[in-house]
Amino acid sequence: MPKGQPVSVPDDGLTTKQRRNRPLLMVHTGDGKGKSTAAFGLALRAWNQGWDIGVFQFVKSAKWRIGEQTVLERLAELHDETGTGGPIEWNKMGSGWSWSRKEGSDEDHAADAAEGWQEIKRRLADERHDFYVLDEFTYPMAWGWVDVDDVVSTLAERPGHQHVVITGRGADPRLVEVADLVTEMQHVKHPFDHGQKGQKGIEW
Repeated sequence: MPKGQPVSVPDDGLTTKQRRNRPLLMVHTGDGKGKSTAAFGLALRAWNQGWDIGVFQFVKSAKWRIGEQTVLERLAELHDETGTGGPIEWNKMGSGWSWSRKEGSDEDHAADAAEGWQEIKRRLADERHDFYVLDEFTYPMAWGWVDVDDVVSTLAERPGHQHVVITGRGADPRLVEVADLVTEMQHVKHPFDHGQKGQKGIEW
């Protein structure tokens, strides 16, 4: 894409403005660090545009609170108080999902993941959010906790103008095929390789 010019322009009858404003399905995958970090960076941009944001965090422990959660929840409060930016809802599977009002069920992660996906499907059908972060969602797909074909068809056929970003290693080829933007983070070097543990401000 030299000098910002596209390699080709599809003969789809859309104007440049219409093509610029198409809703995107994005995937951040690969073995390198930064997949979720990049997704939450996009969420910050979405908030600045006043978009409604839904975060659905799969796999991570309910007891582990990442820095982005604190920041985005503070921005949600700022929106509620002043109208600045957009609303943000943060849901974490490890705590039993916020809408289910139940304790986390460590013995049945698969059921929790399936429940989370069904709720996301309902919200997509209702056009509930403008921007969705499905963090570490590649893992429930890889482990058979949710049906990949159902995920792919639902996302490909979602109505309205809803952006979705999915993070996690080993993205299924069917998801990669239907996505509009796929970034693969490559592992080149990492402090972990030399025994250095995660640190504040970098890992959380």
